[in-house]
Amino acid sequence: MHKTFRVIRVTETESVELASYLLKEVAYSWIELWEESREEGTPSVKWGEFADTFIDHFLPDETKAAHATEFKNLRQGSLSVWDYHMRFAYLFNYAIYMLPNMEARVRRFVQGLSLLVINEAATTALNSDMNHGNMVEFAQAIETRNLKNRMEREGSNRVIQEVY
Repeated sequence: MHKTFRVIRVTETESVELASYLLKEVAYSWIELWEESREEGTPSVKWGEFADTFIDHFLPDETKAAHATEFKNLRQGSLSVWDYHMRFAYLFNYAIYMLPNMEARVRRFVQGLSLLVINEAATTALNSDMNHGNMVEFAQAIETRNLKNRMEREGSNRVIQEVY
């Protein structure tokens, strides 16, 4: 919902009203009770407060903690850089407090990269003003180059083996 509201340029207050309208069943009952429990005369609810309250109510602390732990332990492993990035972005939402700024976010992303990519990416991250998106692109380029080099080496090795 947040992404849609941002694209259509809905205000913070209108976002809450539209989201409330779209809720169904248990979620709609919850929003009615929540709105009734607010004191009269309090300022209109902004999107951030609504989203935080909604998530706190419907997403158990255990689930949030499990996702935060998964984020903390996330490594690229056998994932492609893109798949690692997507998992990183998803889990980051549960661990925003761990990375207070872009520099910390980029550093954490690089720390989880595979050994084939990490050395070059870490050096670049330390010596430049890279944001997370640029680092993902850079890491993907390194990964692609490394895979291409490995395929070329394996192809050369096959030719040598066929000659002998």
